[in-house]
Amino acid sequence: MNALNPIANPYAQPDAPVRSERMIEYELFARVTRRLSLAWEGRKAAPNGLVQALHDNGALWRTIAVDVASSGNGLPSALRAQLFYLHEFSLQHARKVLEGSASAEVLVDINKSVMRGLRGEGQAT
Repeated sequence: MNALNPIANPYAQPDAPVRSERMIEYELFARVTRRLSLAWEGRKAAPNGLVQALHDNGALWRTIAVDVASSGNGLPSALRAQLFYLHEFSLQHARKVLEGSASAEVLVDINKSVMRGLRGEGQAT
């Protein structure tokens, strides 16, 4: 019996559950945000961890910026503009965090707000 063939092995687990693009984006934000939060908390013991977490957060936001700037993006133009602004703000704020003049908690809060939107919870009050 071939264990890699689910037809030949009816007890085999399916590869992965089907996830929507929105859920994938949420999971990416969740992973990056968790790493950023933990790195901020442990910044004194492991400063390189914070640098890497800020880099990963920036990479996520650069990807979002490229996507929302694309003419094929289906989001409303006002939301696309807001997301692009958050990209710019996040990159500028990350520089301040690296300089030691700002907290990464602002970036964590921004990401959590986006995650609430991806879950359909709307804006926080």
